[in-house]
Amino acid sequence: MRYKTKRFLLWAFALSMCMHRWAEAQSTPPRTLLALSKHEHTLAIVDPVALKVITRLPVGQDPHEVIASADGATAYVSIYGFGRYHALSVLDLVAQKALPDIDTGALNGPHGLAAAGGNIWFTAEGAKAVSRFNPSTKSIDRILGTGQNRTHMLYVTNDEKKIYTTNVTSGTVSVLEAGAVSPMGPPPGAQPGTQPGSPPAVPQGMDWNQTLIQVGKGDEGFDVSPDGRELWTANAQDGTLSVLDLERKEVTVTIDAKILASNRLKFTPDGKLVFITSLRGGDVVVYDAASRKEFKRVPVGHGAAGLLMDPVGGRVFVACTPDNYVAVIDLKTMEVTGHLDVGGQPDGLAWAVRQ
Repeated sequence: MRYKTKRFLLWAFALSMCMHRWAEAQSTPPRTLLALSKHEHTLAIVDPVALKVITRLPVGQDPHEVIASADGATAYVSIYGFGRYHALSVLDLVAQKALPDIDTGALNGPHGLAAAGGNIWFTAEGAKAVSRFNPSTKSIDRILGTGQNRTHMLYVTNDEKKIYTTNVTSGTVSVLEAGAVSPMGPPPGAQPGTQPGSPPAVPQGMDWNQTLIQVGKGDEGFDVSPDGRELWTANAQDGTLSVLDLERKEVTVTIDAKILASNRLKFTPDGKLVFITSLRGGDVVVYDAASRKEFKRVPVGHGAAGLLMDPVGGRVFVACTPDNYVAVIDLKTMEVTGHLDVGGQPDGLAWAVRQ
């Protein structure tokens, strides 16, 4: 009897170890949800169908935002620290391992992230700038100064010709647009570097123009409408929403939404609704984009930060930082249908779609 019991225990132990190894060895699905934990300093890779955490990978201190490369194989995390840090954590999502950090040097306080043109763009609050990291050359090859305080969140068009960013303390939105090619090359018909005493060839550069648009106080979270015509900002200090006409580059409407400590703002994929989170409020506030009127409030907890739309599953993921979970909202019912434990103080969220 003792022999059978012992054999059963050994079998159970072996089975549990196999199951544990299988769980650890789960491969990353082609489409994954990425979620940061500021408390654990980790990035959770989540199966968005099963709503299960596959694994957690280490990142630097005070991670705030995350973005995936266009091929879905690599994740980049901004290590913020309110200007104390100067690094982007890099993670191999396929091999599920951390890679060497990118040292951003004097571009300290990296925060907002965007992927466009095969490159990774980021804001640098401490340098009052927007910068670009080129994975092909493994170098930072663009630095565009805003001259504004707390250059924070970021949106870059796919062709990299237009960049939008909020400057929180200055209360402005920067519209950066690529201009004409600068005349930095040799004179027409000349062969650079071939004539005695001639200067070496100088690569041609791109000129950039900045338009500053004054919005509400403490503008932070923002998004561009799917049709590219409007930009909405959530202004944390005065609780308003600013609606910008991007063709005219001006504020057309200021909405007294009374959403204090607003943190993130996102359009639904169809552009009909706008979701806004607040660090102090227990509700996600939803606005109708056409009428500019409040549509609904969805209770999620005691405050929220990161916000991510699911264009495939008809859901919204909300990082409820004070409650230590990510809430899942169904876009049809406008109700919370589940919660995810991705680690304490969840914040930045993103999609990684493997090509």
